[in-house]
Amino acid sequence: MKSWVRTIKHSIYTVFIGMVFALAYIFYLSIDLPSIEQLENYDPDLVTRIYSADGILLNELYYEKRVFLELDQIPQHMLNAVVAKEDQRFYDHWGISLRDVYRAIIINTVTMSYRSGFSSLTQQLARNLYDNIGFKKTITRKIKEVITAIQIERTYTKNEILEMYLNSVHFGHGTFGVQAAAKRFFGKHAHELALDESALLVGLLPAPARYSPVRHPDRALIKRNVVLRVMRDQGYVTREEYAEARARSLDNIQQEQTSGTAPYFTEYVRRFMEREDDDLGVNIYRDGLKIYTTLDSRLQKIAEDAVIKSVQENQKRLNQRLFNNEEEFSKLAYLGIYPEDTVKLMMAGEMKLYKDLRDKLLVQSSFLALDTRTGAILAMVGGRPDYLDQFNRATQSLRQPGSVFKPFVYTTAVDNGVPVTKQLLNQPVVLNVRNADGEWVKWMPQNYDGTTGGLTTIREGLRRSLNLISVRMVQEVVPAEAVKQTARRMGILTDIRAVDAIALGTSEVHLLEIVGAYATFANKGVHSIPFGITRIEDKYGNVLREYKPRMEEVLSAETSYIMTSLLQTVLDLGTGGSARWKYHFYHPAAGKTGTTQGWTDAWFVGFSPYIAAGVWFGVDDPQVSLGKGSDGSRAALPAWARFMRASHDTLGYDRKEFERPENIIEMKICQVTKNKPTGLCPVEIEVFIFGTEPTKLCSVHRN
Repeated sequence: MKSWVRTIKHSIYTVFIGMVFALAYIFYLSIDLPSIEQLENYDPDLVTRIYSADGILLNELYYEKRVFLELDQIPQHMLNAVVAKEDQRFYDHWGISLRDVYRAIIINTVTMSYRSGFSSLTQQLARNLYDNIGFKKTITRKIKEVITAIQIERTYTKNEILEMYLNSVHFGHGTFGVQAAAKRFFGKHAHELALDESALLVGLLPAPARYSPVRHPDRALIKRNVVLRVMRDQGYVTREEYAEARARSLDNIQQEQTSGTAPYFTEYVRRFMEREDDDLGVNIYRDGLKIYTTLDSRLQKIAEDAVIKSVQENQKRLNQRLFNNEEEFSKLAYLGIYPEDTVKLMMAGEMKLYKDLRDKLLVQSSFLALDTRTGAILAMVGGRPDYLDQFNRATQSLRQPGSVFKPFVYTTAVDNGVPVTKQLLNQPVVLNVRNADGEWVKWMPQNYDGTTGGLTTIREGLRRSLNLISVRMVQEVVPAEAVKQTARRMGILTDIRAVDAIALGTSEVHLLEIVGAYATFANKGVHSIPFGITRIEDKYGNVLREYKPRMEEVLSAETSYIMTSLLQTVLDLGTGGSARWKYHFYHPAAGKTGTTQGWTDAWFVGFSPYIAAGVWFGVDDPQVSLGKGSDGSRAALPAWARFMRASHDTLGYDRKEFERPENIIEMKICQVTKNKPTGLCPVEIEVFIFGTEPTKLCSVHRN
């Protein structure tokens, strides 16, 4: 009898000590588990979204792609599928299903392996939400999971738990939550999911990589049908609904993840936000921000279409030039390494060109359009749309602007009281320039067409883009340092070298800055710094920061009008004339072509009263020429003209003249001497800033 009592006491002590150790162990495991406060303040990482000015989603920023949805935005058949397949007793248990626990213990004991689990939806949620629980298949993890699951059940309702689960679970390919998965795999919102689509997503949950419909469609189809059968057996769908959903194929699966709309612009926004996030106290990849931008998605599409068309035209000319020059082609294409026929097919667009050949054999481009009044970026292309990369040529590339820089020389002169009738000799000049070795050498620039002439006015010099007149302007009228300061005031912040060659655009610039500078002419001398973001909101809709145009008057309205008039002559009667007679852009506008030595860079920058736009074409390696004759009017202007015509039509802009300031006067002058005419003079009409008009009478045409 005493022996029996001792045995009972010993057993009780053993059980008690075991329970104490078990409780102590559970307490120890619970130390680093989430607290009640953490559970009650569930705050998952969310996707930051970038929107265009016309409300189009351009792109998303995230570490884990996750978009939070309320439960009523998720279709009922999705909820049913999750419960039926993952936890059919979800609404009956209190965090764990004891029946599933007993079943798992028996199966695993009999098989001497870990073949059956017993994770409820709440346990899976606990594992998904809190990193300190872990994912390894161990007893320790299970205990932590159970403790946290019970805490979650005490903190939230069943519907709240289901909502959190469907917003946190991983569906593969970097997507977390049903909304992100619906967009990734089907290109639609979660509330638009059909029964078979919901079943497919639920089928991914046990192993998203193994059952990916992108990589393993056969496995995904089998798992989808298993989910549908379970839903039928549990009464969530009828036999007819089951048969109809099961008969559907996977043809609607999106194979590729899109790079979004305006990828170069959204990358520009992302880089800007990385400089702002510390000041705003946000994480752009986790905080679910909404970033509203200035970009117009309609104009962006027009810009991309215009650029790719000109890229293809220029690429054909480059291909023909290189194929006819065996020595240069062999050197640039590494024909000792790559087969010639293959490279030619790649350059013709039959397949993608090898990466290490792209900087020498691909024609590249950049394009930018701004609102002339505010500086808001309306469209941006940072490189070929068919060869996306991380290098934004609109904002990062430094290239010589050639004649596109000449207006800064003329602006300096006009701003210092020089009339447009000022005449200079169109004859050769000598410049001192530094060569590649840093040595000073003599250089005799020529006009593009090789011609020379006599006295030539400023207007005529700019209309014909005469290099000799521009150089004489710097040598005889305005010093290079003054030109540099004018360019800086107008927004050109790169290092402009104050030498005589400044007249020919030999100092490198960014497209973004030079288009912003040209917009100053259209905006009556007020320079608006280009910007791309209007406001940033947090995930609750609170405005964190708004961005307004930053403007500064840098030129007089009179100087701006005179320069606009000169640049209109370029477009109407000069090197930019094909925009009118060939591409049929008839709105009042002004602009300038640009071509660098050896035809390595082709530019066109211009503006209407509404939009300033600029485009550059070239090869990333500045040693490679586009080819003889590939100047700004031929290689770059077509893209600009096509964009301007289509954008003005799309936005319904009226034909609006540039506003003339009060101090601008029109005056008849002698065509020959540019002085006040006599009754015998052939006359023309010219515009002047009041006080700079000619006062002398023509001395040639007299009685």
